[in-house]
This record gives sequence, structure tokens and C-alpha cells, in this order.
Amino acid sequence: MIYTNAIPSARISRLIWSSDYENPIDVFMKATLNDSLDFILKDHNYILQAFLVILLALFANYLQKKVLSRLLIKLEKTQTKWDDILISALQKPISLIILVAGISFAAEIIQKATGAMIFDAVYTLRDATIIGALAWFFVRLIHRGEQKLLKDDNEIDQTTLDAIAKLLRISVVITAILVTLQTLGYSISGVLAFGGISGVAVGFAAKDLLANFFGGLIIYLDRPFAVGDWVRSPDREIEGTIEKIGWRVTRIRTFDKRPLYIPNSVFTTIAVENPTRMLNRRIKESFGLRYDDASKMETITRKVKEMLQNHPEIDSTKTLIVNFNAFAPSSMDFFIYTFTKTTDWIRFHEIKEDVLLKVLKVVEDEGAEMAFPTSTILLGDEELLKKFGPQAG
Repeated sequence: MIYTNAIPSARISRLIWSSDYENPIDVFMKATLNDSLDFILKDHNYILQAFLVILLALFANYLQKKVLSRLLIKLEKTQTKWDDILISALQKPISLIILVAGISFAAEIIQKATGAMIFDAVYTLRDATIIGALAWFFVRLIHRGEQKLLKDDNEIDQTTLDAIAKLLRISVVITAILVTLQTLGYSISGVLAFGGISGVAVGFAAKDLLANFFGGLIIYLDRPFAVGDWVRSPDREIEGTIEKIGWRVTRIRTFDKRPLYIPNSVFTTIAVENPTRMLNRRIKESFGLRYDDASKMETITRKVKEMLQNHPEIDSTKTLIVNFNAFAPSSMDFFIYTFTKTTDWIRFHEIKEDVLLKVLKVVEDEGAEMAFPTSTILLGDEELLKKFGPQAG
């Protein structure tokens, strides 16, 4: 039977002329609405059922947002923050699950009523979407947990935490993909077997990429440096502060503020110094006295050593040497060899400046002077000069 929304003209005429007070357009609209309702309620009531299911899903989604938002506000007042992280990570994935469930139930109602083949895939897509939503929830939970640990625990190693978080996220994504493939009807064993064969080919084609990946893994395991460390390499022109350690490259900010991207495989073949992890910083300097002040050398070295031993910023538990060590062409040299307590580069230079000025004061207090390069020219007697000229000297 073919149904039509068309209203017989006789009926329209009767409706129009049935009342002197009703607008003909209003009468027409009422008639059309009545027929549409008859069409939906009597012959196609599944449309109303599907609409009500979707409306119910939207209401449930709205309700859960309100409930979780209020619950989150209350949980923020508690001492533990892990419950806040759990609710925050759950908000968006659960909305997706509710909406997908509502749409799938509505599609199921329509499919049963019409027998349309297009709705046969609804169940599979629903399951795949729910799996994806669960994976999304765990990824969000891992990310928020990582941020909380970095914010609350200053002693935790950021590089290690970042590596663990990345491995957990990769594990969640791979598991979700395998379960989704199984849901779609693919054999996981076949997928894994194909992956093993294709992995060999990919390994040859992407050996540099894999080298960088395993280089990054070695960095995470050995931890020669971490984010924020100052590093340099005597083998390469590499020096700066570590900004990010990725799976393929490490980003270093040089001291002239340029970003430097280094493949992780490079760090497995070069020596890397990490001045950030120094226990102390060393002061090693030489000084030259005039030969005229040779008698004062012993007193000066003794007083300089006492000054260093009593200096509040010098670590006297480490090696501390002050000795006369060389007869230079223009001076008698002594040196100091000691360590500061700080490892901060700026503070170190402030301390070094103070030490050098105090050494200079010790020399001046003893009435001695620092030597400077000099040359002594001995001229011959006047007869030789007259005979051979200035070159005879």
C-alpha cells in the first residue's frame, strides 16, 4: 500500500469553510500535522521509538555531566587527588559511550522494523567504538597521572616517568587495536604472523628510525642525562640544556637559544659530559711573582692557603693545593687548586672572582707585585757600538 500525505481537496474545502473564524492556513497546518502524527504513530511508530531512545541518551549524557561535575567539585576538596584524576579522565569517554549506545539502540529498532541491511554493521561499530572509548579513558588517566606526579613530587625523575607513561600509552593503544581487530572478525594470530613477516622488511627499510628508537630506549634506561641538564660532547659541537627526550630525537637548547635536534642513535656513539651532575666546581689558576719578591713566596703561598681553607664557599674536604711550582722566564709561578661547594655556573664565577681578588690582596699586603712579561737587553761597550753600529748589540 502506498501512503501519501496529500489531503483530499474536498476535505480541505470542508475544513476551510467549516468555520468563519479560523484562518485557512491554520486549518491546513493542523490537518497536515494530524496526518503526519497518524503516519508516525500508526504505520511507522518505530520512528518515534528511535527518536525517544536518542532523546533519552541525550538526557542521560546531560545528567551524567552534571553529576560528574558536582562530584569533581566535591572531590577537589579531599586530600587525595587520584579520585579527581579518575573522574576527570572518565568525563569525555563516558559521554561517547552513552551517545554511541543510544544511537546503536535506535538503529537496532529501525533495522528490526525495516529490515535494512545497512544497519547490520551497527553492532560491530558499537563494540569497536566502546573499545576505543575505554582506551581513550586509560590514555587520559595515564596522562593526568603523569602530570600529577611531576607536579607533586619534585624528586621523581622526569625522564623515567615520561618513558613509563609512553610505554603504558603504547600498550593501551596496541591492546585496543588488537581487540578491535578481533571484534571486526580478524584473527589476531594471523595478524601477528603477518606482522612478524612484515616486521623484518620494515626493519631493513627503517633501520635508522629503529636505531633512533633504541637509542632513546637506552637513554631512558641508562639515564646519562635528564630534562633540564646541561650537557656537552667533546666529540661533537654539542652543548646546551636538554629540553625534551623523544623516541626519535632529543631537543637541546644551546646557550645562544638555538634549538638543536639530535637523533638518539648519535648518543650511543659519542662521549657526553653532564656538568649538571658535578659534585663541585674546580678553581685552577696560576700566578706569577717578580723575581725581586722571591723571599716573600713562602709567606704568600701559606697565607693564600689559609685564606682558601677559611673561605665559606670553598669545600675544604676536597683537594686543596697552593704551591710554588715553576721558574718562568719573567716570573716565579705558584698555583691554586681547589673546589667550590656550589655547582651553579653563575655562582661559581662569583666565588672565583672573590678568590682571585683575595689572592691579589695577599700579594699586595706582603709588599710584592705580580710579574708581567719583560725582556732585558744588554748593550756592548761604546767602542763596539761605534765600530759595528747598533747591530753589534
